[in-house]
Amino acid sequence: MPTLVLIAVIGLVGGVLSGLFGIGGGLVIVPGLIILAGFTAAKAAGTSLAALLLPVGLFGALEYYRAGQVDVRAAAIIAVGLLLGAYLGARVGTSLDPVIAQRAFGIFLLIVGARLTLFA
Repeated sequence: MPTLVLIAVIGLVGGVLSGLFGIGGGLVIVPGLIILAGFTAAKAAGTSLAALLLPVGLFGALEYYRAGQVDVRAAAIIAVGLLLGAYLGARVGTSLDPVIAQRAFGIFLLIVGARLTLFA
């Protein structure tokens, strides 16, 4: 069982990186919970989604909005996609074999990392 301090550190790092880069759940919290806390991929995804429900982006989004760096229309459209996509993804994710889910997530991270690194 992971310690509360470890879980808090994962959340803090996810929050800092979320504020800096607009990431957190998928790229920080989920791998942290899998690698450091021993969660399965499905449990890490579910825990991350539960943590992200409301508080995560609120203050960060307000700061970006105040600086004129938020496209409200685009954010609303993305939010609708997230609402539908998270439901569909959760339906699929909870039925996947844990090893397959973890490997699929790792491949996704490799693709994103290569794209951001090689084609910047």
